[in-house]
Amino acid sequence: MPKIKTHKGIAKRVKKTGSGKLKVKKGFTNHFQTKKKSKRKRHLRKEKILNKTYEKRYKQLIPYK
Repeated sequence: MPKIKTHKGIAKRVKKTGSGKLKVKKGFTNHFQTKKKSKRKRHLRKEKILNKTYEKRYKQLIPYK
């Protein structure tokens, strides 16, 4: 059987945790920072665990990570 190609776009955006869950960076952080409250920006800095609805699809795209 041939090897499966890794989707490089997803591989750059997603990291696997020790337990096998996927971590992603939160959105809405690039511009228009002045109108956002400090608390909101602080919470956006943290990575979040990917939703289970996307997890199966993303794991197929990054089989060797």
